[in-house]
Formats: sequence, C-alpha cells, structure tokens
Amino acid sequence: MSTVAADIPVIELAHPLPGFPHDQRFALVRLDDDGVLMAFRSLEREDLQFVVVPPSPFYPDYAPEISDDVVTDLEIGDASDVLVLLVVHAGASLADTTVNLRAPLVINTGTRRACQVVLDDPDLPLAAPLMA
Repeated sequence: MSTVAADIPVIELAHPLPGFPHDQRFALVRLDDDGVLMAFRSLEREDLQFVVVPPSPFYPDYAPEISDDVVTDLEIGDASDVLVLLVVHAGASLADTTVNLRAPLVINTGTRRACQVVLDDPDLPLAAPLMA
C-alpha cells in the first residue's frame, strides 16, 4: 500500500472492474487543486490506477439512470450520497483525450462502495471527447 493512499478512505468495489477481477480496494486521489482531475488507485497493486473526472465540468447535462440493482449493491439510500465519475482515456493531446459516458464509475460516498456501471442507453459513447 502506498503512503499516499494510506491517508485516504478506502473504496470497496461491489463488483470488480472489467479486466481486473482481483482488485477490490481503491482510493480516490486528487490530482489537481480544483479536484476535477482524480486518480482511482488500486490499494492492492501500485501499478493500477484510472484517471477519472466528474462529468459536470465537461458534460453538464449528463444524468445517467442507475438501475435498482446498482442502488441495492451500493446500498444507496439517498441520491446526495452518489458520486459519478467518468473514466478518462488520455490521448496524445487534450483534443484526443476521451471519457467513457457509457460506463461511469458510481460511488456511494456514505458507504464507500462503488462499481462501474454499464448503462443501457446505446446513444452514450464509450469514447466521447473530453473537451467537446
């Protein structure tokens, strides 16, 4: 476990991220002063992290519908406890950088349980420009 993550609350995944079946514990680490750019870091492997951003600065109308199964899995009792983050795919430049609108990371900030949710809306792209 890194010393940076040791001071940050642990987020437990309700379901493993696709392709990472053994990583269950993560920490959300702020990467900039504004708190827009964050790392979702594995606490079990130092070489595993995902850059994530909140959708509102980039897609203010983004409002994913979360299924009842996810609400149950994450023990969500109040919508104000939900933090939605978009996984960033860094391109060669900012213009080439994309976010996944189809599969956001959903975190219950109260219970610190999370999962990546694959939304049913086929119009949501897997790779939308970060700077639309």
